[in-house]
This record gives sequence, C-alpha cells and structure tokens, in this order.
Amino acid sequence: MEGLASFRAVPSFTSRPRSSILGTALNPRRGNSLSLPSSSSSNVRAQQMESKDDEPEPVKIELKIKEWENSMYHNEVAASQGIRIRRRPPTGPPLHYVGPFEFRLQNEGNTPRNILEEIIWHKDTQVAQLKERQPLYSLKKALDNAPPVRDFIGALRAANSRTGLPGLIAEVKKASPSRGVLRENFDPVEIAQAYEKGGAACLSVLADEKFFQGSYDNMMAIRDAGVKCPLLCKEFIIEAWQIYYARSKGADAILLIAAVLPDLDIKYMTKICKMLGMATLVEVHDEREMDRVLGIEEVEFIGINNRNLETFEVDISNTKKLLEGKRGEEIRKRDIIVVGESGLFTPDDIAYVQEAGVKAVLVGESIVKQSDLEKGVAGLFGKDISLKSV
Repeated sequence: MEGLASFRAVPSFTSRPRSSILGTALNPRRGNSLSLPSSSSSNVRAQQMESKDDEPEPVKIELKIKEWENSMYHNEVAASQGIRIRRRPPTGPPLHYVGPFEFRLQNEGNTPRNILEEIIWHKDTQVAQLKERQPLYSLKKALDNAPPVRDFIGALRAANSRTGLPGLIAEVKKASPSRGVLRENFDPVEIAQAYEKGGAACLSVLADEKFFQGSYDNMMAIRDAGVKCPLLCKEFIIEAWQIYYARSKGADAILLIAAVLPDLDIKYMTKICKMLGMATLVEVHDEREMDRVLGIEEVEFIGINNRNLETFEVDISNTKKLLEGKRGEEIRKRDIIVVGESGLFTPDDIAYVQEAGVKAVLVGESIVKQSDLEKGVAGLFGKDISLKSV
C-alpha cells in the first residue's frame, strides 16, 4: 500500500472487536442478523441511528467503521461462493477512518476490475447518500401511499398461455455502458405504451442514472400514465433499503444479481419482497450461480443472462447450457419461471431459448432501437402477439 493522499485527526472512539461483529452476522438465531450487512436489520438500525441529529459524532463514526468492516466480511463470504465482484474498494472504509485518523489510500486495490464492479462501487456510495436523505423508517408513509402491487409472474404466465410464446418483459432503456445511447428520442411513457399495445406482458424500467441514463421518475411516470403492465425495477440491488424504495415508487418486481449477492442476501431480500407482495427475479449467468440459486428454496423466478456481466460478451447458447440435465429437471419440478435475457434479436433466437425451456424473455436493445416499437415487438416474435391479434 502506498500513498496517503490526505489525513486528519477525528474524535476518538471505542469500536467493538471485529470478531463480535462477525459473530452477529453468523448467528442465525439473532433476529434478522442472518443477512449480511447490506440487508441486515443491524444495518437498518445503524442507518436509523445515523439519521438522528442528536447522535454523538464519535458514535456516527463508529457505525460507519462497523458498516465497512461488515462489508469486508461480506466480500470474504462472497468470494467463498465464487463471487468476484467486490462490494466496495477493499483498502479503507467509505470515510477512511483508522483509529483517530481519517485518510485515503491510493493504490491498485481501489481500481474496479470490470464494469460491473465499477457500477457496484458507485451504487454503494449512491445508496449510502440516499439513505441519509431518506432513512428506511421515513419510507413508511411512501409505502402506504404506493399503488397496489400487480402480479408480475401471473402476467407472464397468462401471456405464455395466450400466445404459446414466451411472455415478453420489454425494457424501457435509453442507454447501456456497452452500447451507449440506444434511443435519442427517449420518452419513457410513449415507449411503455407502445410496448403494451404491441403485446408486452410486463415492463422492465432502468433506474440506474449514471450508467444507463435511467431513473425512478421514469417508472413513476409510466405507472401514473395508466400503463397496466406490471413493472420490474431494473436496478443494481445491494441493500434491502433499495427494495422498499423501489416499492414506494410503484415497482411490482425487482432484480437480484447472483454475481453480486451472496446466498444469504438473496434469501433475505426475497423474503422482504414476498412480505411486500413483489416478485423477485434472480439473475444468473453461469452454472455455479444457477446451482447456488437453485439451492435457495424461496426462489421461484430465475433470469438467465446470456451476457457475461464482467466482459459483456453475449452467447445465447448459455441459456440452453444452464437448463440442461438435472438443473432443468429441478426447475420443471419446482415450476420455476425462467426468463431468457440478452442477445435476443430474431424469431429464431426466441424459438431457440423457448425450446431450451424459458417461459419468458427480457428484451431491450433489439426493440427500443426500432422506429415503430409495436412493429418491433411483432418482428421479434415473427407474429403479432398483441391482444388485438386474438
């Protein structure tokens, strides 16, 4: 480690030994502490404590230290499950406190190893800021006023039954890190309405601003415009707080990425979604992730991403590979809805993943770039799948 870019003294404090923190995280009998830091009740309590104006500054500092230590332990657990994406830079807590000093380290450990890790590190900082402005307990009123949850999985099953084709989750997506801006003339409400007329069963709405030029405002505008399709909040979820926030904005489903989240986080967040009435799409992109997710009893909705989330290379044969053999048998036995994602541009692509076993597809780029979005949907499936075609 090299280089102290800056450091200054801060008030002293006493922190619990790291072992006591880890002991809490590992003890499933202590309330919701079975979840890792990003979603644990202790993290929520810490967040609530930080939000109080009368909290002594040393206590606030200690809470931030504990949160960072827990995150480092989170990285250790994640690595043991084959997760290569680190939650945040490994060389220091967010405010970089050690003992009575604050400092910033500059070295290669603070450089993201790929685009997904860069997104997650940014999201970690962004969510921390959002929580300070709107702590979890303050979302209660917003949740009470949120529109009713709609049946996301039910809509996909109904579409599959009606058309004999995979139910379409059409993505309201302006840009991506790999492709740049996909649609210059971007009106989220007009796009959503066109998708619905074209036969989409559900919609996926990008919420990430920095990398995808999305927003929660787009999701709210679509919902307020009277679009009936259930909405998936397409966001990089790393904390339970984000689930409550998405629900307060009108989301009916959220995405959990197995390449980012350890098993305990997925279990915990899935339970929160069920409590809120929301669907949870758990995304995998390789065999190890699929095996991990199938080991979680609560999972009933899986997305197979044909795009490698680290390199962004696409191969639709990935869907077939992950649905062969015992994995496919387990999915059919449990009646899990599988969604094919990424690299789907033609009717042949749709037929390929349907034959592999998917009951739904999530498609963004191949439709949103079309001048006529309704015709874009029909062109993707090779036929009109709208309600008027029945």
